[in-house]
Amino acid sequence: MDAFDLSGKVAIVTGSSRGIGRSIAEHLARAGAKVVVSSRKAEACEVVARSIREEGGEAIVVPASISDRAALENLVKRTREQWGRIDICVANAASSPYYGSLTRIPDETFEKLMRNNVLANIWLSNLVIPEMAERRDGNFMVVSSIGAFRGHKDLGAYCISKAADMQLVRNLAVEWGSRNVRVNCIAPGLIKTDFARAAWESPEALERTNKRTPLCRIGEPDDVGGIAVFLASRAGAYITGQSIVVDGGFTIGQ
Repeated sequence: MDAFDLSGKVAIVTGSSRGIGRSIAEHLARAGAKVVVSSRKAEACEVVARSIREEGGEAIVVPASISDRAALENLVKRTREQWGRIDICVANAASSPYYGSLTRIPDETFEKLMRNNVLANIWLSNLVIPEMAERRDGNFMVVSSIGAFRGHKDLGAYCISKAADMQLVRNLAVEWGSRNVRVNCIAPGLIKTDFARAAWESPEALERTNKRTPLCRIGEPDDVGGIAVFLASRAGAYITGQSIVVDGGFTIGQ
């Protein structure tokens, strides 16, 4: 039996119209899962879904804004209407609306960040995990960040939200482990995406990061997608409550 085979599984991936989310959706589909591609813009999602279908996979589009609880409820409802179940859910979508010191962050900005990056993941987990628990089989993932392990003078609020995601995963793993629902984080380092463009676009900043990284490069989205397949598959059946770091060794470099 192929330990990485996801045939017959149904997966939702938020924020999957580009970057890490797109890579996760594509890798899950290549492993055999039926994938729901979701982000705010239907047109961008359809590009990804079409690409998956052209490769022989199955994919549908359900647009949703993570800040809108009703939109997430519709995402789950539409998935069940189409395929009858949800086996895998990857909470990848997030926002980073503020750059600067915590001493100056407006309350409403911090609340928005925590709503999008933490509360939305709680909403989504509560929508999908009980069904998984009934079948005694399921997988919920959150895409966090190595920022959760570090302080940052300008991205402190974002890092706080990502650390909260790791604790959310630990708690959910404890709450649902007896029902064979596994919950894990993927914690990427600097990945070459539009979301992180400011951190790698400057040649000088990129060179500094590469020098601190044992693999001497930043990551590509496809460096992350396969990790989701591993965690969702039989190969990761005894892993829960963990944060898998995908950073080329940056956090252990000098």
